[in-house]
Amino acid sequence: MNLQQNERRNFLKTAGAATGGILLGVPAIKSIAVATPTSTPPQIETPFHGAVLNHRHGKKVAGGMLVRVVGQADAGEKVTVNGLLARRKGRAFEADVVLRKKETPIVAVAGNASEQAKKHEIRVIWDRYSRPRYRFSIDDNSFFLRDIARKKPKSLFDCFYLKILQDLNKSFGAKFTLNIYYTTGDGFSLPDFPDRYKGQWRDNSDWLTLAFHARADKPDRPYQDAPPEKLIADLDQVSEQILRFAGEETLSMPTVIHWAMTRPSAWRPLYERGVRVLSGYFRPHGNSYDINYRMDNDRSAYLWKHDALMDFDSGIVFSRVDIICNATPVDKIVPTLEPLTNDPNTAEIMDIFTHEQYFWPFYQNYLPDHARRLDTAIRYVTEQGYEPIFFHEGFLGGKEPV
Repeated sequence: MNLQQNERRNFLKTAGAATGGILLGVPAIKSIAVATPTSTPPQIETPFHGAVLNHRHGKKVAGGMLVRVVGQADAGEKVTVNGLLARRKGRAFEADVVLRKKETPIVAVAGNASEQAKKHEIRVIWDRYSRPRYRFSIDDNSFFLRDIARKKPKSLFDCFYLKILQDLNKSFGAKFTLNIYYTTGDGFSLPDFPDRYKGQWRDNSDWLTLAFHARADKPDRPYQDAPPEKLIADLDQVSEQILRFAGEETLSMPTVIHWAMTRPSAWRPLYERGVRVLSGYFRPHGNSYDINYRMDNDRSAYLWKHDALMDFDSGIVFSRVDIICNATPVDKIVPTLEPLTNDPNTAEIMDIFTHEQYFWPFYQNYLPDHARRLDTAIRYVTEQGYEPIFFHEGFLGGKEPV
């Protein structure tokens, strides 16, 4: 195990202990036997900088939510957290902070009055109106658009793929965002799609929306090293077509860029185009992480175990995908989701995901039970009390009560 992995393991242990202290009444503070360096700044270990906190991470109090702050500082030094004296034991410190606004700075200050103060500052987000919710996103969409453009059916839902989604909406109230390509790469592109169904798109936009995914399926990872200008140009081209044939009610800002890999320098331009959430896997890959928008290792490690994280520089919240239905057999879907619903760090938002191509019999990796997989996943989260949402409505789909 290298140093980075060891530090991550220690962080997760500390974070787990802190969560247990809040939720289970178990003391979170422990003495840590570490050699005391000379005059080091304090270090807040939990919450994590950019953490999105909901009712599962703290305790409701009048006008806010109380959360526990845990960290380390030189032994024997006085530590204050947001002006309140922290509890000390060895190098460890802890304090309680009440969140009253959506964004809250948390500042730990250490040192005696005769010394120059040392401090560590983080910021966290309070998901004040959070509730258990799920969103369903489908990537790589192009085949159904080509099929409808060529066959010109009377209704969009004469296409079996959209009919499957419509039936899931009628059964469970499910909502879907379809992330689409500009072209299938075989002669069909979005300008070939007629606008004759515009009214039908509008009438179903409360549960079915369209968003940019990429210009085409190939090459793989098209925006991993591309300049932001290329990504934005492709986004604008697809959005223009969605507006033309489906209307503004159906247009959703993207939440998944193809392969979930972009230059970090593209995040702010995406925000300026209306993007507020980006979903990825943030999965370990050797000594690094992948499918993570090229995010740094520390934050990727956090997202691998948590629902969401705010990037303050861009304004975008990153969300971790919880399940990929086309990669999860029917009998593994509930065992995959159930542990996530029991973990306070992953339980509040279910980010459910699949790919269009697995619905089509001509596709080489066609899944005859693909529709059943979606039904199983949606049925389970519905039975657990999760509501369907779109990420672009409210904060991560958590709208302020009327």
